[in-house]
Amino acid sequence: MGVDYYKVLQVDRNAKDDDLKKAYRKLAMKWHPDKNPNNKKDAEAKFKTISEAYDVLSDPQKRQIYDQYGEEGAGATTGCRWVFGMPTDGGSTSFRFNPRNADDIFSEFFGFSSPFGGMPDMGGSRGGPGSQFPRSMFGEDIFSQFRGSGVGGESSAGMPPRKGAAIERTLPCSLEDLYKGTTKKMKISRDATDATGRPTTVEEILTIEIKPGWKKGTKITFPEKGNEQRGVIPSDLVFIIDEKPHSVFKRDGNDLVATLKISLAEALTGYTAQVTTLDGRNLTLPISSVISPTYEEVVKGEGMPIPKEPTKKGNLRVKFNIKFPTRLTSDQKTGIKRLLTSS
Repeated sequence: MGVDYYKVLQVDRNAKDDDLKKAYRKLAMKWHPDKNPNNKKDAEAKFKTISEAYDVLSDPQKRQIYDQYGEEGAGATTGCRWVFGMPTDGGSTSFRFNPRNADDIFSEFFGFSSPFGGMPDMGGSRGGPGSQFPRSMFGEDIFSQFRGSGVGGESSAGMPPRKGAAIERTLPCSLEDLYKGTTKKMKISRDATDATGRPTTVEEILTIEIKPGWKKGTKITFPEKGNEQRGVIPSDLVFIIDEKPHSVFKRDGNDLVATLKISLAEALTGYTAQVTTLDGRNLTLPISSVISPTYEEVVKGEGMPIPKEPTKKGNLRVKFNIKFPTRLTSDQKTGIKRLLTSS
């Protein structure tokens, strides 16, 4: 009888690529020979069959041929049979699947250079010299996953492949963008593999929604948008909000601070401040009191939006840079003294 690769991987005939990967990860970890020291020979045969099943079903061309000539491996018109993907019985048409080495398939998922190598302190050297897992690369946890305490159990079958370090990029935003909120489009280009496993370049436009009131340092993460590479889960792409300098306002938490230049006469006799908000409104602020160098006019609710409380805003704080005269005439000095003394 032929081998039903779908039954081997415990998936249905409509299984997608992700389904095949999940099934292979689980079964390959469960039946790896080094996890089954008391049943090593049978486990090695099972492990090989699992690897061949994944190799055939994950390749669109191999899968098409396999599906066409039946799960029993007997071609309806060719008389071919497959044993581990190899045609026999002298059929008139020959399809050779050329299954890859089980070690190579396993290493693509888990990053190990020689999965059939002897484990430290376990004896055995099927992989020959230099085939042991390097302790310095993978650490004790990897060894304990494979050693176990007998025939492999489900608890150690889900060890995931490592993930690449996050890629961080600065996203400069104007204060107006952060006040009103906006949408930015970012075009990225990354390395990937197509359905046949060949390397290709994928271009994609990412949409970044900037919410009103977001602050410098806010991170927006796009999971697994980094380059694809063998045996590694693609990195996350992270954009970090940065705030461009503004010509009028500075941000202080949820408050906006504006500093206006006025003359000494205006500071002493009264001043009407004019401020244009970040959304284009004109505020008129009459100030009748004396404006000292430390004076601050506070306008409630005219600061930055508060992200966690969308209906609320911080305050607008208006400060003043008073321009003092560099020199005064004798008459001016006398007049000022007279006015200040009389008051």
